[in-house]
This record gives sequence, structure tokens and C-alpha cells, in this order.
Amino acid sequence: MQQVPVFKPLIEQEEIDAAEGALRMGWLGMGSYVNDLEQALTKYLGLTDRYLACVNTGHSSLHVALALAGVGPGDEIITPSFNSISDFQAILATGAEPVLCDVLDETLCIDVDKAEKLVTPRTKLLLPIDYGCSLADHKKIQAFAAKHKIRVLHDAAHAMGSRYDGKMVGSFSDMTMLSFDPVKTMTCLDGGALIVRTQEELKRVHELRLLGMGQQAQVMYQNKRAWTFHVDGLGFRYHLINLHAAIGLSQLAKMDRISRTRRDACRFYTEALRGIPEIRIPKIDFANITPFIFYIRVPAEMRDDFRAYMTEHGVDTGIHWQPGHAFNFLADCRRGDLSVTDRAGAEVVTLPLHSSMPRAWQEQVVNAVTGFFASAGTRIARKAS
Repeated sequence: MQQVPVFKPLIEQEEIDAAEGALRMGWLGMGSYVNDLEQALTKYLGLTDRYLACVNTGHSSLHVALALAGVGPGDEIITPSFNSISDFQAILATGAEPVLCDVLDETLCIDVDKAEKLVTPRTKLLLPIDYGCSLADHKKIQAFAAKHKIRVLHDAAHAMGSRYDGKMVGSFSDMTMLSFDPVKTMTCLDGGALIVRTQEELKRVHELRLLGMGQQAQVMYQNKRAWTFHVDGLGFRYHLINLHAAIGLSQLAKMDRISRTRRDACRFYTEALRGIPEIRIPKIDFANITPFIFYIRVPAEMRDDFRAYMTEHGVDTGIHWQPGHAFNFLADCRRGDLSVTDRAGAEVVTLPLHSSMPRAWQEQVVNAVTGFFASAGTRIARKAS
């Protein structure tokens, strides 16, 4: 029996050919493929009043966006405690402080009503995320930001290829980050993008991603270097390289298939698992979603046994995520009521989800889940005795 991994990137001959082509070109830094990817992403996302720059990781995109927004020591950033460690680290890298907010029970995305209670004069920015199969309430988020006169950094690492209110994710938020890391729906091996509102902000992102150098991106996009440049401030080595961009272009060309096959797998899971009373599954039809992960929520007291059983039956599982306030280095962060986060953090389990995932693997996952709960009563009785 083959072990079904939680993640499996869609790497085919096209990606191998793209990587070879980039290597044979011989320009290994940021170059023409990066420009091509930025233009292709701009077209795919339908950006008409937004501007996109690629960087080397999703985390870098977060850090650059916070720097662009002028976030620094003394500032507070409201973000869900149910979140990736990457977001907390990006906030702390600026010297600002995360303020931990709860999430909605149905979507595990930020509870904007609870965020209202966390606003202070130090609140600089709201950092909401889309989670797994669900999108945050972005209309409510935009109204919140306008009311409090703060910026929004939309973490869309889970939402590449999804639509909200008819618009592609990335085309409507104040600032949006995307992640193309090794396990995301679209991978560049590693990479990310930041979408901003003005050309002036784009120019600043270009400087921030390249050690603060005012070297025009258009020069490097021709696989050349400018040997004279100005440096007006702090910058980072966060640029994307040609090899990764070439692979990203190959992946982007497959986004329709990636979206369709991931939706199909999630619908199969939903239909097959909906009759198990002990678990909760996302309540969504996936019509406008390109899901990154499919998760279920199991009784907290069963989760360890469930995950062990799944492994024994050839299925890997994950946990997305441990809540931020569970980590020692965030123990002193200001927070609100986190009761939903606490429950979700103890219950959530990630099931395998891949692009073009074989139906046999999907069935293996379903059979393992149903097998565990079909025999759960017997195991509980054995433990009691």
C-alpha cells in the first residue's frame, strides 16, 4: 500500500523543460523570466488598477508589505491567532506587535466583530488571511479598515485562483500577498508576489526586494545589470530568480486544471464524509474556490488516535495550524477572546489534497477516515476496560 502524502506538487515534463531552459540561458538571478511571470500573473488576476511584483517567498512578500506600509516599533497589527507562523515573524521583524484575534467558527477566517474590540490608537494595519477552502469576509474587512483609517494586508497564500464577489483574489484588496512555495496550489519551488495600488508603491517594492537599490527593474528584466544606482534606505535580498519564475510560468499555464481537479477532490471528500456525525467538514460548494487544503475537525480527544490510525492505513495528515498564542514567543501578545481558535486548534486535521490527485488515492483517504470512525466505539470500549 502506497502512503498518500498530505502535499504533492504537480511537477510534469513542462516544469522540467522550463527549469532546463532557464539554466541553459545562464542568467541565474532576476531576469526576463521574472518579468514574464509578473506580466502573466497580472493578466491572469485581471489587475487593472493594481501592480504586482514577484519576490522570493511568501514570507518576504509579507515583510516587504509591512515595510511599505511604514509599520515599525510601537505599532500594533491585528491578525488571527489561528495563522501561519510566517505572519507573526514578519510582524515581529518590523519591531511591531501582533494583536491576536479570534476566527469565525464556520470559515476559520478572522472575526471582524471581535477585531473591533482590539483597536487602539496604536493599531496600524489589519492582516486577515483566507484559510484552506474559505475566503475571509473582505467586504466587512474593507469597511473596518475605512472606519479606523488603517491599511489592510490581505494574506492570500491559500487563495491563489479563487474569486470573491466575482473578482479574482488579488484584484480588490489594499495590498495582497501570494505564496508560491513548494506545497502551494501553484509553486515556483519557492516564491511569492505582492500586489499594491500605485506605481509609486511598486517602485518602492522593487527597491525593497533588491537591497534598497534604485536599479531599474527593466534593466534586470533584460538579463543585464546596472552598475550605478542609488540607495535611499533599508532593503532586503528578496528578489525572485529566473529559474523559479520559469517554473512558475509553467504552473500558471495549468491553473485551470489545478483549480478544477482540486475542486473535484474536495467535492468527493465532502460527499463521502458528510454522513460521519463525529466530524465537521467545510460547508462550501467550491464553485469559486481553488482550495489549498481540505481539513476536517475531529473531537479533540480523538485527534491523536485518528492521525495515528490514518498513518497506519497509508494516509499522511497534517495540522494547520497550532494557534499563535500557543507559542512561548507570543505568550505576552495582547489578545481578545480566542475561544473559537482554541477549539479549532485542538480539532483541525488536514487531509491529503493534490492537483490532479488520483481517484484511488482519494478513495484510500476516505476509506481510512470512515474506517476509523466506524471502529471508534470499539476502541473507546477497549481503552475504558
